[in-house]
Amino acid sequence: MAQGPFLAALKADIVLYGALAANLGIAVAKFVAAGVSGSSSMLTEGVHSLVDSGNQVLLLYGQRRARKPADHAHPFGYGRELYFWAFVVAMLIFAGGAGVSIYEGVLHYRDPAPLHDPLINYVVLAIAFALESGSWIVAVREFNRDRSGAAGWWQSLVRSKDPAQFMVLLEDSAALAGLAIAAIGIWASHYFGDARIDGVASMVIGTLLAAIALGLAHKAKGLIIGEAADQSLIGRLRAALEGWPEITSVNHVRTIHTAPESVFVAVSADFADDLSMGEAERLIERMETQLKALSPAISSIYIRPERRQDAVVTTEEPPSAAP
Repeated sequence: MAQGPFLAALKADIVLYGALAANLGIAVAKFVAAGVSGSSSMLTEGVHSLVDSGNQVLLLYGQRRARKPADHAHPFGYGRELYFWAFVVAMLIFAGGAGVSIYEGVLHYRDPAPLHDPLINYVVLAIAFALESGSWIVAVREFNRDRSGAAGWWQSLVRSKDPAQFMVLLEDSAALAGLAIAAIGIWASHYFGDARIDGVASMVIGTLLAAIALGLAHKAKGLIIGEAADQSLIGRLRAALEGWPEITSVNHVRTIHTAPESVFVAVSADFADDLSMGEAERLIERMETQLKALSPAISSIYIRPERRQDAVVTTEEPPSAAP
C-alpha cells in the first residue's frame, strides 16, 4: 500500500519523534523530583532532558527544510541545511546542557542544599531510564538497519551522513550515562552524608555533555564543509569507469554529499583520441546510466573528458591503474 507524504515523513523521522516524546515526559518528572528533593544532579538531568527536547525539535525542522525541492537559488537542493541545524544542536548541548550542568554543580558544591528523602529521585530515575532505553533501542535499530553490515559500529557512526541518526543515538547514550551518574551521586551523597557529592555528579554530567557536544560539532562542521561519499562507493564508481575500453585513464572521481541520501559525482577521464564528439556524448550518457545504477543516493553526475596530464588528481581515492 502506498504511503502518503505525511506517513512517509513520520516513518523517516521516527527516531526523532520517539526521542522527543521520551525527553519531554522525562524533563517534567526530573524537575518535579528536583524541586521536592533539592538534588543538584536531578536538576541538571532535567535541564539535560529539556535541552534534548529542543534539539529534537530543531532536527525535525532541519529535516523538513532539507526536503525542499531544488530551485534556481539552490540547484542541488536544501539537503545540507540539515547539517547547519545539526551544528546548532551541538552548540546548544555544549552551552545549554554542559554549561548549565557544570555551573549548577559548582554552585551546589560550594553551597550544598540540605539532604532530603531520595526516594522520589530514585523513582524518577528508574522511569527515566526505562523511557530513555526505549528511545535508545529505537535509535540503535534504525542505525543498524541503515549501516553497512561489514563495517563496525563505531566506524559506521563516524561515517554516517545522517545527523538525525547519529545525534539522537549519541544523545540517548549520554542521557543513559547521565542517569547512572546522577543515581550514583544521589546515593553517595546520602550514604556518606555529604551533599557536595551531588554537585560533583552534576559537574561530571556536564563534562560528559561537553565532550559529546564537541564531537558532534566537529562532525557537523565536516558535513557543512562537504564530506565525500563512502570509499567503497567511490571504488565501485572507479571500477565501473575503468571497465569501459573507450577510457584510457580515470583521472579522478570526486564526490560530495549534498544531503544524507544524496551524492554528487564529478569524474575526470581521458577518452580514446579516435572518439568523435557524437560518440563521446552517447558514451557519457551510457556511463551515467551505469553509475546511477550503483547507488540510489547518486543524484547528479558530471563527466569531464580531460587528458591525464592536464587533470588535477586529488588524494580522495587511489589513482587509476591504467597507463
